[in-house]
Amino acid sequence: MAQRQPTADGDGEDDGFWLAELGVDRRDFMKAGAATGIVGSMAGCTDLLNGEPEPAAEAPGDVDHSVPPGEHDEYYAFLSGGHSGEVRVYGVPSMRNLMRIPVFNIEGARGWGYDDESREILEEGGGYTWGDAHHPRPSQTDNEYDGRWLFINDKANGRLARISLKYFETDAIVDLPNQQGTHGSCALLPDTKYIFGVGEFRVPMPNDGRDLDDPDEYTSVLSAVDPETMNPVFDVKVDGNMDNGDSGKEGRWFFATDYNSEGGINEEEMTRSDTDYLKAFDLPAIEEAVENGEYEEVNDIPVVDGTKDSPLNDGDNPIVRYIDVPTNPHGSSVDPDGNYVIASGKLDNTCTVIEIDRLDEVDDPNDAIVAQPEVGMGPLHTRYDGRGHAYTSLFVDSQVVKWDIEQAIEAEDRTDDAVIEKIDVHYNPGHLIASQSFTSDPRGDWLISLNKLSMDRFLPVGPVHPVNDQLIYIGDDDEGMQLVKDTPTYPEPHDAAIVHKDNIEPEQVYDPDDLELDPVGPQDTEVVREDGRVHIKMYNQRNEFGFEDVTVQEGDEVTITTTNIETSQNIVHSLAIPQYDINVKTAPQETREVTFTADKPGVYWMYCAYFCSALHLEMRSRLLVEPED
Repeated sequence: MAQRQPTADGDGEDDGFWLAELGVDRRDFMKAGAATGIVGSMAGCTDLLNGEPEPAAEAPGDVDHSVPPGEHDEYYAFLSGGHSGEVRVYGVPSMRNLMRIPVFNIEGARGWGYDDESREILEEGGGYTWGDAHHPRPSQTDNEYDGRWLFINDKANGRLARISLKYFETDAIVDLPNQQGTHGSCALLPDTKYIFGVGEFRVPMPNDGRDLDDPDEYTSVLSAVDPETMNPVFDVKVDGNMDNGDSGKEGRWFFATDYNSEGGINEEEMTRSDTDYLKAFDLPAIEEAVENGEYEEVNDIPVVDGTKDSPLNDGDNPIVRYIDVPTNPHGSSVDPDGNYVIASGKLDNTCTVIEIDRLDEVDDPNDAIVAQPEVGMGPLHTRYDGRGHAYTSLFVDSQVVKWDIEQAIEAEDRTDDAVIEKIDVHYNPGHLIASQSFTSDPRGDWLISLNKLSMDRFLPVGPVHPVNDQLIYIGDDDEGMQLVKDTPTYPEPHDAAIVHKDNIEPEQVYDPDDLELDPVGPQDTEVVREDGRVHIKMYNQRNEFGFEDVTVQEGDEVTITTTNIETSQNIVHSLAIPQYDINVKTAPQETREVTFTADKPGVYWMYCAYFCSALHLEMRSRLLVEPED
């Protein structure tokens, strides 16, 4: 009989029949697929299709996570938008999608990229048309979220962005000129002294056409950015490709995992070694090197040499310590008390626990390693509940594992003695986040697993499937982890942060003093014409713009400054002129400005694209462009 193939109809029946013929269930099949290509690097992978699946710790979802209509969630969750270039805002525990914040993308509903100010931010930030948003990190004061800013990196283009949590909008983007592939963004704690862009791709320094085919001259860099000005402060060049990073709690150390210590340029070359590194950056020592002029200047930025053979790494106080960990590690994270940094194995089934204080006490930084527990297959990222437990995503196993840090230190290395429980997730989790996990005081109640695949969890929507953010309750150590919610989302998510609502106080109406432009009220409307330039100043409110019509000449450079003079929250207007690709949003008391060339003669309706009142359709004005001749 011919072998029956899986179907793509999404009902799972034929899929299950086909998998049954192979003698595996769907989860084991997912494991096998995730492990493809790394079987030789991971112990036990060859038994994926033969052994019995591990018992699932999944609960039926009896934890109440409902938020009735009219009531508010307890937390904000900020999730990366991946290829969309945006940040998604959820409420937790409802997992309701509250808002999308455009960052590296152009977005019509928020008017982002359509007015002069946001266009300038995008242009000064590199002028790219897309970004890959990965790691949202809230600012902190004294190791607690302070509600000022959220920072996020652009993995694609080497950028960092800052989002105002007062208005939930992007207010700055910096292009890091010596970096390609900013894989991580993290604050130096306890008080957000710097924002770090963790550079992944190795390129020549400077990358100006020299050393094109000499990989020995390539380097990756850690970039420090001033969070107030969003200007680069210094770079540190290192060996290998950096991946993810995290800060210590006392302002001295920053950590980043590293792969490709071999300096290769293809998969074979990049996976020859049995070990790679966790890098420990000594920030006061690096700052001292900058102050003493021990750097080269590249693209107007001081670049400190932190490579293994650097003179600054000789002696008893190296500026960067290289700690051996199993090959191709992924995430690194510091526990809430600031005692340990944990590197996840990815191609190894262990996590490596380094005691931070021991870095000053040992001659060999490898002697600061205090534990290496076996946690499962494909460990990627680790977060915390504040009760001494770590939670690690297992990409290959499609699980989240809960383990005890101190028990891991007491146990023998490469044993699973510290593992408390595991819960199945659907499927192949990358990042995960627990409430307040990046602070020194996690709440330890909710955890979100950001999974790369959903498979049969939702209605099929064509060949590009939604991915699956899953809410897990972790607040009861006796009952164990409980899966309570599936949330389909647009691909591809990466990291997230969960912040208690008391830590953020967003404005619901703009404060004109926070804006660079002067507001335009009914008494300020005017049209100023000078040397082929026309400046139109007008207000907008329900049902009307400041002018019924404005006449300009073909070829005029036209600037429109418009203010929403509403004082009630949530009455948003916009100024849309589609034929000129204009869609400027204004929330209450907000002033925006747009400049364009009136190069098409004709009648063009300026209208409000937000449904703002019963007479919304009548809220319009005419732009009359007279022919040049």
